[in-house]
Amino acid sequence: MLKFVENDSWLHPVADKIEKRCNNYQNTKKWLEKEYGSVHNFANAYEYYGLHYNASSKKWIFREWLPNAKSVFLTGDFNAWDYTSHPLHRTKNGDWEIIMPKSAIKHNDRYKLYVHDAKNRWTTHLPAYTFYTVQDETNKDFSARVFAPDKPFVWGKFRKPAGRKAITPFIYEAHIGMAQEKEGIGTYREFADNILPRIKELGYNIVQLMGIAEHPYYGSFGYHVSNFYAPSSRFGTPDDLKYLIRRAHQLGLSVLLDLVHAHFVNNVNEGLNELDGSDALYNYAGENGTHPHWGSKIFDYGKNEVRRFLLSNIRYWMEEFYFDGFRFDGVTSMIYFHRGYIDYFGTYENYFGDCVDENALIYLSLANDLVHSQAHRITVAEEVSGMPGITVATDDGGTGFDYRLSMGIPDFWIKIIKERSDENWIMSELWRVLNDRLPNVPQIAYCESHDQALVGDKTLAFRLMDSAMYTSMNIESDNLTVSRGIALHKLIRLFTLALGANGGGYLNFMGNEFGHPEWIDFPREGNGWSYKYARRQWSCVDNDCLKYSFLQKFDKAMIELANQYNPRQMGYPRLLHLSEDNKTIAFSIDEKYVFVFNWHTSKSIPDYAIPAPKAGKYFIVLNSDSPQYGGYDRITGNNEFFTISGNNGTYLKIYNINRAAVVYKLSE
Repeated sequence: MLKFVENDSWLHPVADKIEKRCNNYQNTKKWLEKEYGSVHNFANAYEYYGLHYNASSKKWIFREWLPNAKSVFLTGDFNAWDYTSHPLHRTKNGDWEIIMPKSAIKHNDRYKLYVHDAKNRWTTHLPAYTFYTVQDETNKDFSARVFAPDKPFVWGKFRKPAGRKAITPFIYEAHIGMAQEKEGIGTYREFADNILPRIKELGYNIVQLMGIAEHPYYGSFGYHVSNFYAPSSRFGTPDDLKYLIRRAHQLGLSVLLDLVHAHFVNNVNEGLNELDGSDALYNYAGENGTHPHWGSKIFDYGKNEVRRFLLSNIRYWMEEFYFDGFRFDGVTSMIYFHRGYIDYFGTYENYFGDCVDENALIYLSLANDLVHSQAHRITVAEEVSGMPGITVATDDGGTGFDYRLSMGIPDFWIKIIKERSDENWIMSELWRVLNDRLPNVPQIAYCESHDQALVGDKTLAFRLMDSAMYTSMNIESDNLTVSRGIALHKLIRLFTLALGANGGGYLNFMGNEFGHPEWIDFPREGNGWSYKYARRQWSCVDNDCLKYSFLQKFDKAMIELANQYNPRQMGYPRLLHLSEDNKTIAFSIDEKYVFVFNWHTSKSIPDYAIPAPKAGKYFIVLNSDSPQYGGYDRITGNNEFFTISGNNGTYLKIYNINRAAVVYKLSE
């Protein structure tokens, strides 16, 4: 019996199915190793397909996999867009190839495929292995573009971030295009020069970049990818992206790519759909090949050429751009044929029945093997169903991710803020939800990512304070709505970090550390193609006369505190005290830190007794009520607190102030 199954009695009835799943993966991996030598060698398709210059032969070579095409041509600037002057010839296994002299093609030339396809149509396409694209500003048409500058990018020497197992991931999720304040699209270099220093200053150690792979529709947030090997040209050139990653590494920041391998855009001209005229080239045939809710195409994870395309994509981003790992988007959609759209998970039939796409699980296991074959790389799964083994090593029968996103936590916060008054928040429920995870399943906890603020919803700060943020964020203003919002914003974030991140890590979306107002809405027909809400208003936090700076200072302080005890190495916290009447929860971490959260709307209680994990002297290391964080400075005087002995143990007596969180540390 596999170790992770042996340690979980709930899985014993399906041990044989998990064993079979593991064997299928192992057999696939052994076959790849036999045929190609290793998974790493198998993932080299980007070196073979697409357009490449061969320095030894001084010729350009272009290859494409189009098994059902009748004839194929290459057209572009290099031949004045003559559709038939440069035919490709069919080689083996459905591949097509053309060889051209060095003088035929130059840097910045645009090009496309012209295909006589299986449906007897003549169509133009971007190649599957397109490494750079451009969009015509007039007709909005995309073309592949040759990127071969005379002076190749020089990485030079830079400091690699720490190993993936050594530190807690404090992830700063960001979008390049909306990272600027102007109403427009930001660039890779603007992000590198202006935003990376902010992230470093805040104490985060990982930058997670969204929307990097090229996508035809900007408003898709980058989740309807057309060209998986092409960094989006909206933000600059491939070298500009390398500049960003080099700068991040110089600052000691790791960089994760938000990897979209769950589906691809259904556009025919820009993407993979019907590339050779067949209905199932890269996607599953029939209904399984079309996402029922997203309108996109689903990869055929059981097809060897598709696995190679996707695994090569991972290797390409690591070796060409030095990405430090990946956040795999839409894992739940990948591993179920129902794409995750059911009301309830948690039954054997859900996890091990016919609804599971076993091919997708095999692909994800191979993907994790490939990523982890290189040092310092990490993987995060956006997986909401709780699929058993998602963070178990592949050799032990799991899928191999380092972390899974704890997607239930932000949903919980939004739900209770929307549906209940503060007086009706239930302390035992808060405690249960934030600790609701299996041991040895590392998770990334968060209050809000980009998802929670997309059009139709609001940032957490805006949900708490709403229109009062437009009129009452001046530090001289005294507004009850803003005071409540700022207090709860701090409590929610610290509560999530202190409880949800133990054993894993923490994530914040760009700008939410200072309570970014409003929502996110990319330019679209419905808003007049406006960029007003597709940007970050850094001036809010840079203005010391506004209260946004209080929230950012608190965010930085709580990250600094967490770095002291390294949540990645911590297990479940120890509950010390829970009172529904006083809306108070106290717990300890590492037997040294005592966290006291008072969620009450009005009740502050002097000489409040909290059980102490150990006897001794404690002092305050973080107080959300401190004036520097926009609080009211209600704890004054001596910062030292000595435990006292009582009939039932050792206690701390504190001033338990309402709508505040105070952290005490045992003196060494």
